[in-house]
Formats: sequence, C-alpha cells, structure tokens
Amino acid sequence: MKGKVLIVDDDSAVRGLLNVVLSDKYQVVELASGTALQKSFSQESPDVVLLDLKLGDADGLDLLPQIKKTWPETEVIVLTGHGTIDIAVKASKLGAYNFLSKPFENEKLMADVKCAIELKEQSEENRSLRGALETMSGNASPIFRSGAMQDVVHTVERIAPSDVTILITGESGTGKEVIADLIHALSPRNKNRIIKINCAALPRELIESELFGSVKGAFTGAHSDREGLFRQAEGGTLFLDEISEMPIDTQSKLLRVLQDQKVRPVGGKADYQTNCRIVAATNRRPEEAIKDGKLREDLYYRISAISVHLPPLRERRDDIMPLANAFLKRFAAQANRILRGYNTDAVERLTTFDWPGNIRQLQNEIQRAVLLCEGGDVRASDLSISYSKTPNPEGHDTNFTLLEGVERNAIVQMLKETGGNKLETAKRLGIGRQTLYNKIKAYGIDV
Repeated sequence: MKGKVLIVDDDSAVRGLLNVVLSDKYQVVELASGTALQKSFSQESPDVVLLDLKLGDADGLDLLPQIKKTWPETEVIVLTGHGTIDIAVKASKLGAYNFLSKPFENEKLMADVKCAIELKEQSEENRSLRGALETMSGNASPIFRSGAMQDVVHTVERIAPSDVTILITGESGTGKEVIADLIHALSPRNKNRIIKINCAALPRELIESELFGSVKGAFTGAHSDREGLFRQAEGGTLFLDEISEMPIDTQSKLLRVLQDQKVRPVGGKADYQTNCRIVAATNRRPEEAIKDGKLREDLYYRISAISVHLPPLRERRDDIMPLANAFLKRFAAQANRILRGYNTDAVERLTTFDWPGNIRQLQNEIQRAVLLCEGGDVRASDLSISYSKTPNPEGHDTNFTLLEGVERNAIVQMLKETGGNKLETAKRLGIGRQTLYNKIKAYGIDV
C-alpha cells in the first residue's frame, strides 16, 4: 500500500511539481490553504505533510502544532522560500521532522519523505509497546534505555503475538517477571489473565495440586475440589518462575501437559483440555541445572523454543539512573516527600556499584535512601552501598559495606563448615544455589 503525502502550499506551480515528483511512489493529496488543512483534520491522517510556511491565510508555524496534535504520528516536512536557522530551530521544536528550503533537490525531497514514512511506521509499531507498558503493574519499572535491554524488547515485540513457549533466563532481580508481563501484554491473550507461580516457594506436596488442581479426597486436607492454575490461566498466560526448582517428577507431568495440552487434576480420573501460553523463567544456567539434575533436559527443550536472556544490571549501566529516578519518584510519593533527585556523589556511587542483587537490590536501596535522607536531594551518605569495588592484587574485591562484609564472612564460614560444598552451603544459608554463585563471584570468594 502506498504511503499518503499531503501537500499544503498556496503556490499551484509548487504543488504541481511536488505531485509529479512524488506520485509514482506515493498517494498525493493537494491543499492550497490553511483553512483547507484545518477542514481536513477530521479525515484519515496522512503519513507525511509537506507544509509551506507562508500560506496566503495562515502561518505554517501556527499550523504545525495543530497538525501534531490532531495527527500525532504524522511527520511534517516544512518547506519555505525564506529559510533561516532560527526558523528551522523553531520548526524542529514544534515537531517538524525536517526543514527544506526552496528550490529543493528532488532526490533530497524523496529521501526525506521516505525516511519520514519509515519513522512513522516505526512509531506505530512502538505504540503497541507503549500501550502494553501502560497496562502493566505500577509496581514494575520497565526501563529499557540500554542497548542490551532494547534488544530484549525488540525480541519480545516480535515473539509476543505468537503462542510459542518462552524461557526467560537471568540472575535474580534482573526483571524476569516484568518481561513476562510485557510478553503477555503484547500478546493477543492480554484480554485474559496472566497467572504466576514461583515454583521454589511451594512445598513439594502442594505444587501439583496448585498447578493441575485436585479433587475432593485426593489427599489429606483436600476437603473440596480445587481449581488449578492451568484452569485459572485458560485463554491467558501461565508464568512458571524458578522452574528449575520444580520437583523432577512434577516436571515430568508438566512435560506431558505441554505435549498433550491436557491436564488431569490430582486424584482425578478424567483429563480436561487446556489452552494457555507458558512462559517460564530460571535464575540458573540451564546447562548447569540439567547437569545438576535440577531440570529435565526434555522439558528444557520443550519450554525453550525461544529463550530471552536478561543481562545483569552491571552489564547495562545505562539503565541504572533511569531506574533509580523511577524508584525515587515512586517511593517519595509513597512517603509524601518532595525530593529533587541525586547529588553528583550519589550518582557516581549508584552508577559504579556492581549491584549483585540487580534491580531488586537497587529498588530496596532507593526505598531506604528516601526514608533516611534529610535534604532535598539523595546524597552519597544516604546510600548504604560502597563506591565501586577495587580489586586487590589477587583479583578479589576488598571494599565492602559493613552489611556486605558480614554477608561475605557468613558465606566464607559456611563454605569452610561444608568443605566447599556449594549446594549444602546454599541450603544452610537459606538461599538458592545460583544466588550463592552470584555472591561468591561478587565478593571474590576463593572456593
């Protein structure tokens, strides 16, 4: 389908020339006055407006804001026979895509129109993303400033409309749940619910009834039929967080459900058909989880038709301050405080810290700083984190906060007691194995 170009110029010769140049590739409509343009605002928006600044009945700079307000996705290229730098700057501030002086080169005009239409098409694609973000929880802070996260979002935009099963990987606190929300919001299933379960949070004996449902009398305490999460997520999305913490025998039953699209409640004798999209997540490296017997290899291949990896916050530092500002705004409002932002030292400390706990740690840090700071800005002294850690000659970090030092010493002591057994150390400390790995790396602990 041809793009639509609207020419607004009171010079019939100019309109005719533009029409000849553009009509082979685009649908061209001509208007001779500002009044005619205003009457056309009720019609379908064009892709590009070629707007003369000096019309017989109007000033193009006065019309430009009206065009952008009425047709926000339309790009405007300003044409004038009296071009100055000041006018070009003003037109740009009012939303013009470009500014061309008459007489113009046909090749330059065609190139500008082509680029403007491509920009509009890109804006329309991004509109679905903006709409999706508006439907997401206010507690989430989806910040996609860094190139790494923009690549993630681009992938999500492409795969969300399908029903393919997706595996999200990344360290704890990197925002896997936010990405799951975004996948659901951008999918055709967004009119139905996204149901979430943390597979590590449920006791082994309850997870199957929670997932698949159960019938009355199926086990001790089953006093009535229970609707499982697959039933609750019907027509929507089921998010299985920390799937590598799911018991292996439950993983086997889950694999059968994914293959057959049928669910049998615990204690039941009949299956029911299921129709929900599965999005799974893990903070473990899948290959390590498979090797350690925590994740069935066949289930991994079934749920990872497409994998989305979220890099840790230390590898996308362009996101740190946008996230910090978003958290500051939210927590200041909750605390009924007026805070302007961060002073220079605080910004340096925030942007150079490695954030082993990723976004979750940053969020908690800002919430604490909002409650403790006394001035109008958050200062470095209001933060509990240290400056960037400096390696000692052996390559280990030595500059830790008091809290980090206590945590590091506890990990070192427990590793000694368990003879370096990481799994046993993680169990005794009450943390996940991958979390322990992350902390060992962050604290430079030699195992």
